[in-house]
Amino acid sequence: MDWKLIATTFGAVFLAELGDKTQLATLCFAASGRSLWSVFAGSAAALVLASLIACLAGAGLSRIIPPRIISIAAGGMFVVIGVVLIARNIR
Repeated sequence: MDWKLIATTFGAVFLAELGDKTQLATLCFAASGRSLWSVFAGSAAALVLASLIACLAGAGLSRIIPPRIISIAAGGMFVVIGVVLIARNIR
């Protein structure tokens, strides 16, 4: 097991998830006052499933497309999304 990769992945995902819409939605569900543990289990399961899908897609794509190209494309998509969001807020 590659502990450095585990730590890097954990850090990146943890920081990326802080304050995003998923965390805010989870906060709202938990604030409903019903079952904290049910909200935790549901949100944790959703993140695990989304991560599994991403891992399988990444592994499959890397057999067809070099990982460096996948990283560049992902970075490019983040830039495009950022530019679109900035452009929408300028108007």
